[in-house]
Amino acid sequence: MATNNPYQSYQANAVQTASPGELTLMLYNGCLKFIKMARKAIEENNIEERNMNLLKAQKIIQELMVTLNMDYEVAKHMMTMYDYIYRRLVEANIKSDAAILDEVEGYVAEFRDTWKQVIQLNRQRQYAQGGQV
Repeated sequence: MATNNPYQSYQANAVQTASPGELTLMLYNGCLKFIKMARKAIEENNIEERNMNLLKAQKIIQELMVTLNMDYEVAKHMMTMYDYIYRRLVEANIKSDAAILDEVEGYVAEFRDTWKQVIQLNRQRQYAQGGQV
């Protein structure tokens, strides 16, 4: 099904052509976006928007959880953190608590920034070896 919206076409193409690392980065960015939108909804006392955006953030965290390769110790630690973030998102939704969102946003932003560095280091290593990204 073709779309007439060039932005949607661009977004769809970006997702379809992204590497697994870039997809993870997109998930982190999406989660941060929905957390910010939920915080705004809390400030405006918009229950429906708060709920919708926090559910989207929760789904992203669930997706990050299922992509972990549990053969590695670091994945077990990430699972613990993702589980904590997920539970805090649920709690923020129930309590309409922006302070919880501030806490969670800090963790997700830190993960995103670290992941961005990993992608950059991998690219530098590939270019140094004469490979392609």
